[in-house]
Amino acid sequence: MTTEFVVLEQTRKHLGRARAQLGSLLGGLVEHRSEGARLWTTDGREFLNCGGYGVFLLGARHPRVVDAVTEQLGRHPVGTRGLLEAAAAGAAAALAEVAPAGLTKVYFAGAGTEATEAALKMAAIQGRTRLIGAAGGYHGKTIGSLSLTANDTYQAPFRGLLHGAARVPYGDAAALDEALGPDGSDACVVLEPIQGEGGVIVPPAGYLARVQRLCRERGAMLVLDEIMTGLGRTGTWWRGEIEQITPDVLLVGKSLGGGVLPVSAAIATETAYAAFDADLCLHTSTFSAAPLGMAAAAATLAVLREEDLVAACARIGDRLRAGLTEIRDRTCPRQLIDIRGAGTLFGLEFADAGLAGEFLLEMLDARVIVNHSLNAGPVLRLTPPATLQPLDEAWLLEAFEKACVRLAAHAI
Repeated sequence: MTTEFVVLEQTRKHLGRARAQLGSLLGGLVEHRSEGARLWTTDGREFLNCGGYGVFLLGARHPRVVDAVTEQLGRHPVGTRGLLEAAAAGAAAALAEVAPAGLTKVYFAGAGTEATEAALKMAAIQGRTRLIGAAGGYHGKTIGSLSLTANDTYQAPFRGLLHGAARVPYGDAAALDEALGPDGSDACVVLEPIQGEGGVIVPPAGYLARVQRLCRERGAMLVLDEIMTGLGRTGTWWRGEIEQITPDVLLVGKSLGGGVLPVSAAIATETAYAAFDADLCLHTSTFSAAPLGMAAAAATLAVLREEDLVAACARIGDRLRAGLTEIRDRTCPRQLIDIRGAGTLFGLEFADAGLAGEFLLEMLDARVIVNHSLNAGPVLRLTPPATLQPLDEAWLLEAFEKACVRLAAHAI
């Protein structure tokens, strides 16, 4: 039996039939090795990785992150949770240094949804239990986060466990104004500055500033979810920077572990973090701020600064956007109806979900990995790394053109 067959059967038997079905639909390929923007499967094929749901901002196995994690692994990978721990303190200080002014307190977690849960607890202990999110928003699938993740498919089976959350149209400040009412002191507003799983939806100019102003005027807590958009992905350290946003809590994840380890964080003001500050047992996790993950996070932040990768995201994004748009306009404007985003976060919106699925398979056939969007079936996402090389860019554009041409030909 081949490796691929064994892995497929083990996946079906032990991880889930649906997971195996998806893997089979995508050709039964088994990931084996990765480096930079490249990924190799067990059958020896080489792929350009523009997927990974935003994790690979530094590419895979960036040598400085790997070295930092290896050193930490050989010395002290997991802390006692009692004594002081240098890697955690250093990573927190490094993250606070690049966060918007006033955000100085850090709670570390693993997945992005855990960071969301921490923020919701910070809000709840202050009496801000009225949650307001946006239609199309995605903040995770643990119980608190799922209350805000605006997709009935994921919520319906767990409705009895969920905290009620109001949804307002994304990008509509007037709707938020109405939802807050004259007194928002019991409210917590959780929004993404660009909706990722919602289909890379960019709000109108001025929206974020208006949201912040409303929250401050009405006394509501503002949580800005930059798990997808933060750390330079959109061409600035934080997408909220474009409108000078300083939320009460900022969520970060995905890229924070450098594509090596899962790390997320909730970065808060002293006021928002006050209860966590006063009682260290209020919200804990055995592996929160584990030294191994902290080494990855600190190294990732150092690489982003010292290799100027935030600016690289902006430059690469501008070049790719121009190339993708030109190809789309020339080959399949009726099938691919929009290309949008910022930096190296791209949303490709097709006329329907079927075309999006067909295009994903065409890109895979050209050995380029892209992602679908959980809350937007017709939208595929490209999230290439900030370390993308000229040959990688050429590969992506060539594959994109081939896929566009085939998609247009199939539609005839």
